[in-house]
Amino acid sequence: MRCPCLILAAALWLGGPVAVADAPAPAPEAASGWTPKTAVQAREFMVAAAHPLAVETGRDVIRRGGSAADAAIAMQLVLGLVEPQSSGLGGGAFVLYWDAAAGQVKSLDGRETAPMEADGRLFLDADGQPLAFLDAVIGGRSVGVPGTPKLLAELHRRWGRLPWTELFAPAIRLAREGFPVSPRLAGAIAALGDGGSYRDGFGNDAARELFLHADGTPLRAGERLVNPAYADTLATLAAEGVGPFYQGAIAEDIVRTVGSHAANPGRMSTGDLAAYTVRERVPVCAPYRQWRVCGMGPPSSGGVTLLQMLGILERLPPPPAGQPPALAALHRFAEAGRLAYADRERYLADPDYALVPVEGLLDPDYLEVRAGLFDAQRSLGRAAAGSPP
Repeated sequence: MRCPCLILAAALWLGGPVAVADAPAPAPEAASGWTPKTAVQAREFMVAAAHPLAVETGRDVIRRGGSAADAAIAMQLVLGLVEPQSSGLGGGAFVLYWDAAAGQVKSLDGRETAPMEADGRLFLDADGQPLAFLDAVIGGRSVGVPGTPKLLAELHRRWGRLPWTELFAPAIRLAREGFPVSPRLAGAIAALGDGGSYRDGFGNDAARELFLHADGTPLRAGERLVNPAYADTLATLAAEGVGPFYQGAIAEDIVRTVGSHAANPGRMSTGDLAAYTVRERVPVCAPYRQWRVCGMGPPSSGGVTLLQMLGILERLPPPPAGQPPALAALHRFAEAGRLAYADRERYLADPDYALVPVEGLLDPDYLEVRAGLFDAQRSLGRAAAGSPP
């Protein structure tokens, strides 16, 4: 059954630590540059991911009769290996899934959660002042309770077709045999040197052993990286399910590691892991021209922000005569982003702890008001949040 929706969101986002940042904060990962790509079309299915090995894995799963859920699971397990700076079992994720049988877009929230002992002083120093960004991030303090493994299990329970263990095989094989380090990963490893000893940029001995040569120099693009520890963890989850990750030896190791950082220990407990639950959320959908566009709702900010931008763009007047089309398009997109991000900063939060006016932010009359602030000749500068109904 064909989905009548455009789904605007990453199917899976596996993030790193969450921390309070000073402004301006350094980017958590440096940009990897722009590479021209060739547009492609597909008649039956398509998979997309941040690494070719993950794409090949997802394609093969589909060809073996797997569902989109099966492909996403297998791809994510590979991404946790080949782009550990961006993805991994220790992070969190959102899932948007078109359930053909139900004729509905479904969304699952598997993002990280704060430890139960977190409080308003977690990212403050002894004087009650906000910690600098890197002082907050490095160590266990910024580590949230991971949701990815339970999310993958829930994804498979609902929509999987192939056996659970079969989905782990590609990542386990690559972890044991090794894979060539990508330029992006090599750049992330090198960046941790920060101009000094590369050993200083890594938080623990296991990371140094994995990403550095014996002489302390970083792995370079094209060199082979083998990760037997990751393979062993995946083998355990493949055979026993995700239980050991949340209650068992793996859970205990996570808590011990997070809490034992010499300068910045975290507050996660085994109870936090045992209590973690994947939540089904209501996706956000809105019309855009001839389409019905759907995205992930709160606690994600992506779906609402994108829908606001589309709603504002749809309501803007035609560009003035004589304005170059490329310039007009760039200006309109930038200004719609300013307006949407001002609302994002003010209103979007975790709906379990805050009232988030989703319907108001997407109200057609409200979007008309926001679009009315657009000036075709000049920028708004720093846009202010609006007052949605």
